[in-house]
Amino acid sequence: MSSVAIQHQRILSGMRPSGKLHLGHYHGVLKNWVQLQHEYECFFCAVDWHALTTHYDDPSIIEPSVWDMVIDWLAAGVNPGNSTIFIQSKVPEHAELHLLLSMITPIGWLERQPTYKEQQEKLKEKDLSTYGFLGYPLLQTADILIYKSGQVPVGADQVPHIELAREIARRFNHIYGKEPGFEEKAAVAVKKLGKKNGKLYSTLRKRYQEEGDDEALATARALLEGHASISRGDKERLYGYLEGGGKVILPEPQSMLTPVSKMPGLDGQKMSKSYGNTITLREEPESVEKKIRTMPTDPARVRRNDPGDPDNCPVWEFHKIYSNEEVQNWVKEGCTSAGIGCLECKQPVIECVIKEQKVFRDNAQEYIENPELVKNIVNEGSEHARDVARETMEDVRQAMGLNYR
Repeated sequence: MSSVAIQHQRILSGMRPSGKLHLGHYHGVLKNWVQLQHEYECFFCAVDWHALTTHYDDPSIIEPSVWDMVIDWLAAGVNPGNSTIFIQSKVPEHAELHLLLSMITPIGWLERQPTYKEQQEKLKEKDLSTYGFLGYPLLQTADILIYKSGQVPVGADQVPHIELAREIARRFNHIYGKEPGFEEKAAVAVKKLGKKNGKLYSTLRKRYQEEGDDEALATARALLEGHASISRGDKERLYGYLEGGGKVILPEPQSMLTPVSKMPGLDGQKMSKSYGNTITLREEPESVEKKIRTMPTDPARVRRNDPGDPDNCPVWEFHKIYSNEEVQNWVKEGCTSAGIGCLECKQPVIECVIKEQKVFRDNAQEYIENPELVKNIVNEGSEHARDVARETMEDVRQAMGLNYR
């Protein structure tokens, strides 16, 4: 269970810099980030080490993709005043935690990850028989745990990776959380809560451990989170004592399922660089218009006067994202009755996509003209991220007997 109160949880999310972002990234991830940054303490990371797991043989695309990607984030509305924007490799503590977690992670836990076999099948042209590729989910675990992230926004395909992170955090706490004299130290920490809060904590702990009362657990966590007079170490002891374990050094993260992106590619498949069916976030209007005008439509509409079915047409999926109810009704009626042609049907989509992208291009211009501004945002974000990561590593080193003084 996570030891951080829901309303104060951190969120960690990242993207691989392996090329230009497209509309699928915006509708599937970035729109969600823009909303989350107003509700949580958010850390958004350009995961360049992750990109190396599949692009180690030609890393030339990574650095330019990082800067281009960060500009896209800013243009889409991610605000460095509300969130921490940083580059993974600028926080070397990620690598240190990855190494230390590798000491306790069974190889079978990594080999059983469904994405391991799936990606090997999809990327047969690449040699992926490396530890870096096998250890990808473990590095992702380090990314999450180093910020003690309470929730991680992911798609359904990434849920097994978050479950792995939970298992590793649980194993770490089990091995290293039983500090000498833990029970006695926890009892002393309870007294530091004060007479009234200490009694309430003990009552809630008993209700959770004896009756499985999850509401009592949540209330006790909130009590600890709001208590400013005890140290971080004592809080971690009391979180673990509450749940019947040892000191919670690395809280277990929870999956936050993101809304399923309905953004199709130009051919009706999922929009993906590997399929060559994308519209990039800041693509030129002329290119966007050409791509949409040449999109395939319902194969039943061979001639202009042949009726069609919107459900068999990739363009209809774009209408469901971009068009209002009035336009959608016009499309349905016109398509099924052959009252409109396919080019007529595509025109409202073209206009809406270009209008949306104009905002991105306009917002991006300031950063394109002033690359130092982007670098300053990333450097400040990376410093802040590193400060948080250092705190976690102090706890980890101490727990593992590596805190030499």
